[in-house]
This record gives sequence, C-alpha cells and structure tokens, in this order.
Amino acid sequence: MIVELTVAREAFGDVLIAYRDSGPGDAAEPPVVLVHGMGGDGHTWDRFAARLVRQGRRVMIPDLRGHGRSAHTESYLFPEFGADVLGLCERLGLDRVDLVGHSLGGYAVSWVAMRRPELVRRLVIEEQPLPLRSGDEQVTFTRRLPSVPELWHATTSVLRHPRAVLAFDRSMTGTALEQFRKPYPEWWEGLGEITAPTLFLRGGPGGMVDPVKLESMRAAVPDFAVRVFGSGHSIHRDRYQEFEAAVLPFLQP
Repeated sequence: MIVELTVAREAFGDVLIAYRDSGPGDAAEPPVVLVHGMGGDGHTWDRFAARLVRQGRRVMIPDLRGHGRSAHTESYLFPEFGADVLGLCERLGLDRVDLVGHSLGGYAVSWVAMRRPELVRRLVIEEQPLPLRSGDEQVTFTRRLPSVPELWHATTSVLRHPRAVLAFDRSMTGTALEQFRKPYPEWWEGLGEITAPTLFLRGGPGGMVDPVKLESMRAAVPDFAVRVFGSGHSIHRDRYQEFEAAVLPFLQP
C-alpha cells in the first residue's frame, strides 16, 4: 500500500474525476500516469506505484469515470475516458508523461497518445481488447478458465479493495460491450499518430487480445514492441514480477 499518495478531484464539465498523486518526484524524469481497467479502480496499481515512487518517480493514478471515487455519468464512450485522462494531465500542467493503461485504460492512454503525441514519452498498454476495424470482423478473444493463482489474486484484490466493486457503475457494462462489438475505424486510423515508443503486454490463453489484430496494430504504430505472458487478462496482478521486469526498464529515461 502506498500511503504517500494524496487524493484529489478535478471537475471536467459535469464529471468529477478523482486521482491520487505521489507529489513531486525527480524533476528530470516525467511523471507516470497509471490507468486501471473496467470494474476496478486505481488501487490495482498500488504495488507498482510504490515501486515507481521508490525510484523517485512522480505517480498519478486516476479513477476512471464511473469507477472508484470518480463520478457516475450518463455517457461511457471510449474516447471520453481518454479525454478525462488528457484533461487531468493538462489541468495539472504536465508537458511530458509516461502512460500505462490496462484493458479499458488501454483505450484511454492510446487515445491520449494519438491526440497529444508530444505529451507522451513512453506508452505501455496491457491487455487492451482491440476493436473491430470493419463490420466484416468477429469479436475474438482467447479463452481459458482462470488458474488457481489467478482466482486467488482476483479474490484477494476484491477483499483488499471492496470499494471498487461497490463504486463501479454497472450501467456502463452494456455500453462497453456494445462498443467492443462495433467497428471503431477512427481508433485504427489514429494509430499512426502515436510517436511514443510503445510496449504492448499480451496475456496468453485467457487473455482478451486478438493476435491477428495485434499484428495489424504492430504494423500501424511506428515504434511498437510486444511482450507475451502466460497469464490471463490481468498481467500486473497475476504475474506481477514478470510485469515489473518488463515495464520498469522500458520506463527508464
């Protein structure tokens, strides 16, 4: 647990976004913004954030709209999650950041990297389910029942942070599923705008990344690397040591 993080809130229109901030770190290195996936909140990053803080990095962890301490809202479109993260960076006067996003958070951070490429120094995307490019495709996920360690880690995460389950706006589930099933050509067209070196973390069996679409993403982003893990959808939770070993060196200046 990282007790150093201060809780704050910022209003973007009628949406209140809560975030935690470790405070000033090494001024020579950009802050790291960690963005969680759907159904959780920023506490999923506590262990990794603590490691970054010990390295001297400033860390900011927002709760996405409809999650954690952030407000519920009428709309949960993928670009809106990204706009909230970008708005937070701009409100805090950040001119250079490293972005790390898991699943739904991957949509948010990739959107920021497309819209403000000069803002993003390093981009890490973990297990983002890649959208359809046209109406001719099918949604494809790899499938495997969770392993015993994965189930244990998921259960203990809920026990440690029950607020995430209670605070989640379940109305967004249908919206998210609908967006997953619809083509999102604008996202694919924007990939070429990403200039930050990008590391994509893909889980193995049980993950939610279509490997065929991932190859298309690799071809579209100029500086793009993929790491494949043997876990399911939540690599940073279920294979933390492997996650840290891959991501920490990538985030070094």
